[in-house]
Order: sequence, then C-alpha cells, then structure tokens
Amino acid sequence: MTVAAVIPHWNRRDLLAALLESLQKQICPFDEVIVADNGSTDGSPEVAERAGARVLRLDRNLGFAAAVNRGIEVATSEWVAVLNNDVILEPDWLSRIAASLGGEDVWFATGKILSAADHKLIDGTFDEIARSACAWRCGAGRPDGPVWNVSRRIRIAPMTAAIFRRRLFSDLGGLDESFESYLEDVEFGVRCAIAGREGIYVPSAVAYHRGSATLGRWNKDTVRALARNQILLAAKHFRELSAWPLVAGQLLWGAVALRHGRGWSFFRGKLEGLRRARAIRSKPIPASREGLQKLLDASEKEILTLQRQTGFDGYWRAYFWLLRQ
Repeated sequence: MTVAAVIPHWNRRDLLAALLESLQKQICPFDEVIVADNGSTDGSPEVAERAGARVLRLDRNLGFAAAVNRGIEVATSEWVAVLNNDVILEPDWLSRIAASLGGEDVWFATGKILSAADHKLIDGTFDEIARSACAWRCGAGRPDGPVWNVSRRIRIAPMTAAIFRRRLFSDLGGLDESFESYLEDVEFGVRCAIAGREGIYVPSAVAYHRGSATLGRWNKDTVRALARNQILLAAKHFRELSAWPLVAGQLLWGAVALRHGRGWSFFRGKLEGLRRARAIRSKPIPASREGLQKLLDASEKEILTLQRQTGFDGYWRAYFWLLRQ
C-alpha cells in the first residue's frame, strides 16, 4: 500500500516543523507528504519545503476543509492520512495503522490520540454524533484506561490524525467546504456511515495532540464556527427528524458556551448558520431518513454507554435526561 500525508496548515511553523520531524521518524515511511498552506505569513511554506514536503501555496485562508480537499486532489497514493499541524506521531503510528487495514471493508482508521500536555489523558479516539447535531470526541479529557485500549469498528474518524482510502473521497465527495473549519470531519463521517463505509480504531497507534493550538479551545472564533456548523450539519442531514432533540441539545450547548464567556459568539454563529442554511435546505437530502436514523440511534447508544462507563459530562447527562421527558 502507498500512503500520502496531507497536512492542512495556517501559520505556527513551529508546530509544522515538529510534525514533519515526526513523519521523518516513521518506521514505515510515508510515500508523499503534502502541506496545503492556507496563506501562512510566518515562513511555514519554506519550513515544509526544507523538510522535503510538497507545498500547495493557497493564496488565503480557505479553511481546514478546502485545504484537505486540495491536498487529496494532488495525492497519488492509495491511502491518505489527514493530519492536524499540531499533532506528533509515535514512530510506529503508520506501521500499526497499516497492519490493521487488511480487509476490503475497512475504509478508514484512526489511533489513540493523547494530550500533548499530559500523556495520561485522552484527547480523542473516535467520534459519535447525536440528534442534537453535537458530536462527542469519545474519551476527550478522560484518563487513559482499558475502555480506550480495545480495537473496534467505528463510524466516524476525527481528522486530527486518521487515514482514509483515497477512493472514498471520489465515491462520496470531498469535505464540505461550506463548513470551512470544525465539524467538517463529522459531516463527512455521517456520509460514510450512511453509505456503509466503516473504519477501525487502532489504540496501539498513538499520536499526541496539542488541541486548538492555532486559535484556542474556547476562542471566540472557534465557538462561532462550531455554533454555525452545527446548524449546517442539521440543515444538510437532519431536516426530516424530530426537532426536539436538536432544539434541546443546542440550547444546552449554548449554556456551556455561556458558562465559558462565549454566549455572544454562540449567538453570532447560530445567526450565520441560519443564513447559510437557506441554500442547503433548497438541495435534496443526501441520504434516506431510515439510514440516518439508524446511524443516530446507534451513535447515541454508544455515547450513553461510554458516558456510563467513564463518567458523565454535564452536557450529556442533561441531554439524555431531556430526551426521556
């Protein structure tokens, strides 16, 4: 098999340099390294070229989704690894992932992602999605432990550090560029799941993630983009579903944003999302209601199971309580 690394990037050349160094240390080397640079002004393209990467110099910041799409378009390898610029891979990351990709029915894979600041904490594993249009990066913020050390089939792989068959993007279409950044990988995962394209979680393949290193986890622009893209996700896929879980879940997420001092960013994001959703609602729903409902039922069941096993977050405790009312 051949594998290309596609790295969407914008400034923070220090992060990029560290990631590229970790790629050079891989036991199983990448066949291509492609940096899709969103108009960096700090010398990042030159850093990437000196490290031997192919650089796509985009003239401005087009967002994560567009940069990933441009990188995949020029890749020639059978598989494509999408990597955030603020991750570091263990030297055996690719070799362990590759060893798990034997089946024709495995379309993507991701490993265990630990916090770069504290290697005992999970940053992410795989994603699940609720009818609230809120996703959970399973395990985020929890101590590493047995629950997260079991290989398993998954529905959605976070594009923090994950590998995909390149054919998947031609079959289902690339990332939705209207999302720009945030939740574009979840939206793509929804399409994969509905189409019956499953992946695998490989906990022995370890990466370390700084997490929101460019803007910050509760940066106002991050919250605005997330709030906007929750609306876009719902407008694209959830139109024929009951509105109650969506309304309840969004109000709860707004309360979380308000608690972090980002209520105005949440409100701005919702307004922006509603404006953009008009164009989305004029298009056909991309999948059957039955297929989507099957996905959401299974995904919510998994969220509830893992929350019970590892301790409830306040958001999910309140969300599942409201669903029972």
